[in-house]
Amino acid sequence: MLFDIRTIIAALLGSYGVILVVTSWVGDTAAQKAKTGGIDINLWAGLAMIAVALAFVVWVFLRPIHTPPPETPDNPDA
Repeated sequence: MLFDIRTIIAALLGSYGVILVVTSWVGDTAAQKAKTGGIDINLWAGLAMIAVALAFVVWVFLRPIHTPPPETPDNPDA
């Protein structure tokens, strides 16, 4: 599960989402809100990224990767 690409994507999206949410709490100015029409775009984009990251994590747990067992030869002496 650790090296599944879905886990890596979830970690990246989740970390970027958290960064955007923190940025919206700390560095949101009136000039930035004026550019977006009064919408806190960092907050909403961050929450959306966190939601997608959680969806990826749920997907990893619901549909794990199953590797087939190695095939053994019929005649081990050959």
